Amino acid sequence: MRAASVSDLREMARRRLPNIFFEYIDGGSYAEVTLGRNVVDMEAIALRQRVMRDMTKLDTSVETLGQKFKIPIGLAPVGMAGMYAHRGEVQASRAATAAGVPFCLSTVGVCSIEEVAATGTPPWFQLYMLKDRGYMRELVARAKAAGSPVLVFTVDLPTPGARYRDTRSGFTGASPLRSALTQLRDGVTHPAWTWDLFVHGRPHTLGSVAGAVSDSRRVTDFLSWIGRNFDRSVTWKDIDWVREIWDGPIVIKGILDPADARDAVKAGAQGLIVSNHGGRQLDGVLSSVVALPRIVDAVGGELEIYMDGGIRSGLDVLKAMALGAKACFVGRPWAWALGAGGEKQVARMLEIISAELAVAMILTGCKSVREAGPDLLDRL
Repeated sequence: MRAASVSDLREMARRRLPNIFFEYIDGGSYAEVTLGRNVVDMEAIALRQRVMRDMTKLDTSVETLGQKFKIPIGLAPVGMAGMYAHRGEVQASRAATAAGVPFCLSTVGVCSIEEVAATGTPPWFQLYMLKDRGYMRELVARAKAAGSPVLVFTVDLPTPGARYRDTRSGFTGASPLRSALTQLRDGVTHPAWTWDLFVHGRPHTLGSVAGAVSDSRRVTDFLSWIGRNFDRSVTWKDIDWVREIWDGPIVIKGILDPADARDAVKAGAQGLIVSNHGGRQLDGVLSSVVALPRIVDAVGGELEIYMDGGIRSGLDVLKAMALGAKACFVGRPWAWALGAGGEKQVARMLEIISAELAVAMILTGCKSVREAGPDLLDRL
């Protein structure tokens, strides 16, 4: 089957992946209200069709933080992507490089930052504020040594949100016996995934934090370590500490409120990502696309503003750009694509979004995404 849309890739991933891993990436927190809002609110935005505009030439590129994106999309940090396809973060990074867009490596990726950087394109690196500041310092030093151009500092996870799907699937909270039985069943019922992961995909550790949990070989133990090390005491003053050990651009991820956006400016960030963590943290908050214009109004022009959450097509990308985003980041779409078939399908996902974006630009009379504005939208 050749995927025609991101939703096709989701279905392909659902069929290929073990249930625990599909539910992990597909689900949100609590009743998944915000997860739904991200998509529904984006769908409710109407593009304004214009005709007879001579759309022979299109420019889909943007420049930001010293980099040029061929299309205004980046691959957002996704934890444990190396469990969806063998050495998953490496495969996704190669697809992103081929498409001319950035890849952001999660702190809790299976592949280490050194392994991903060895592809020839150092990734942006996503960092959580951890209690173990010594290990944080080491992670930042490794990112710098690997040539990472941007540090993405995630601030909306001082404690994990409750993800009911993970409990029901046995991903979290399961006894060792149930966990072992689940893994055995998944291996038998998903032979293609088992062959890919267990023949070609080892080691199954969280590469960038492996040194902190050196006595364990199970991914769940690494996640437990991360969970214990989330720091609830973090404040904006901690950005000063990060700045002491990182001299490149800092992007703050997880901003929904204009006041927090203004604090990000005061903290000296070069960019922020309007995000509710894909509906995986505080349920019932605003969708990213509804929060976006308020933040653009509050700090637009003072730093680069990106958005993630609810992007499922190139049409959605243009909507976000029209509302003031410099570029968009996608998480689930590339994770679904990776689970559907590795690098080839991640490349297909980016190809789909790029083609959809071009059609949307032609039919709204937008010759350059850098010129996208509210005039591309119709108010319902």
